[in-house]
Amino acid sequence: MLRGERVTLRGITRDDLAHLWRFNNDLVVELAGGGDPPRPQAYERLLADWERDVARGGRDAAFFAIEVEERFIGQCGLADISETHRTAMIGIAIGERQFWGKGYGREAVALLLEYAFQHRNLRRVWLWVHADNERGIRAYRACGFVEEGRLRQHVWSNGRYVDAVYMGVLRDEWLAREMP
Repeated sequence: MLRGERVTLRGITRDDLAHLWRFNNDLVVELAGGGDPPRPQAYERLLADWERDVARGGRDAAFFAIEVEERFIGQCGLADISETHRTAMIGIAIGERQFWGKGYGREAVALLLEYAFQHRNLRRVWLWVHADNERGIRAYRACGFVEEGRLRQHVWSNGRYVDAVYMGVLRDEWLAREMP
């Protein structure tokens, strides 16, 4: 659906679920994402959740599979979309670790921001990331996000508390970015 130079964002399919299940049960991937302590997930539970969402019908939410060279490597999307405030929270996870640090996440975020601002007419997109995720913070800054706040020792991750860093980008800032 959304195509970049190397990355495609498309709807998540049943064929992606086995990969998602593997990512969701990979301790290194889960710790990189921060948030809640990692917990195991049964494939049957993931499948049941997906089938329940499909059974509702209608359009998919603003969640996308991240594909590189026709290979599913992760997911991203917009959540907590407010039609009143025209804001949304962005989230991304690259589950295939061999694709980390190669710019695919940054390109996926850039495509998602274009979708948010050009197609969904949002005014602000925000996120939070744990302070130890330096690679993610660099990628978000490269896409125009700025740090807006920090909750000190807010996230329990890998045996210790770390800061939660809140970042955001406004539509006007995104429109004013330097184009290559």
